[in-house]
Amino acid sequence: NPQSPIPNPQSPIPIFYSVDNILYLIYTNINNSIILYDLMVEKKKCEIKKAHEQCITSFRHYLDNINKKDLLISISAQENNIKLWNLNKCECLLNIYNGRACYLYSACFLNDNIKLYILVSNFTYALGMPIKLYNLEGKVIKEIKDSSDRVFFIDTYYDKKSSNYFIITGNQGYVKSYNYNQNELYHKYSDNNINGHPSIVINDKDRIIKLIESCWDKNIRIWDFHSGDLLNKIKINDELSSLCLWDNDHLFVGCRDKTIKIVDIKNNLIINSLLGHDNNIATIKKINHPKYGECLLSQGYKEGNIKLWIMHKS
Repeated sequence: NPQSPIPNPQSPIPIFYSVDNILYLIYTNINNSIILYDLMVEKKKCEIKKAHEQCITSFRHYLDNINKKDLLISISAQENNIKLWNLNKCECLLNIYNGRACYLYSACFLNDNIKLYILVSNFTYALGMPIKLYNLEGKVIKEIKDSSDRVFFIDTYYDKKSSNYFIITGNQGYVKSYNYNQNELYHKYSDNNINGHPSIVINDKDRIIKLIESCWDKNIRIWDFHSGDLLNKIKINDELSSLCLWDNDHLFVGCRDKTIKIVDIKNNLIINSLLGHDNNIATIKKINHPKYGECLLSQGYKEGNIKLWIMHKS
């Protein structure tokens, strides 16, 4: 239900090579612990017990090569707070409380080549709450102009050609991009719909940089990131949650009918559906597994497991 207080935005599965070059997976459990799992030996490395009082709804990882640290953001939408962790020492470095007036759904790291920041979205029925940029001491450094929307998903994109950083948000009604350097709205990607947009990916492998987004109105939309023009719209016939770009031609889409659909985005075809979850798909992610090569990770909403899909070549 798009009007429910806790919708189901994409919560990216953190899987990363650490400072010691080990492939780790981060997940949580019913006790709101943070669990670090070694995918190479398929064994739990450590557990931070009761990391939050309420359920953890999202994670983001950042590899700090300069200081040799693995940093993690954990988010609790019900608590409206973010915690910053040093995973190497399993210690909490910062706790940001986002206020009573809004729900906190998404946050990410932003490195502008000078300093590292935490970018925090906001969701409030009264609106009027802008996106905020915090330093690692918890001080608000910047508020993004014209960003007082109901934000379900937030991420950043660095355009090498223009040397510009962009902030991208999936909102209630449309997708927006902001020019971080100029602190202003760059584009509003709108197709006259009022549904939520819980997941966004950028494909910059072609001549035209494409913004690909999912929507609760059962459509995938592909936009020209810089012009704001709608390039393609693909009907899926089910409410969409998460997206994962496999290559230039194929996209994995998490749906509320408990399936993951494989979409040929050049020919507008659904070529397969993956079955195996008991609830709508919360998030999916492509990984390069040390044993199995290119694989897919997926998690169902409020499911107690993460599934690994091994792609067999025909």
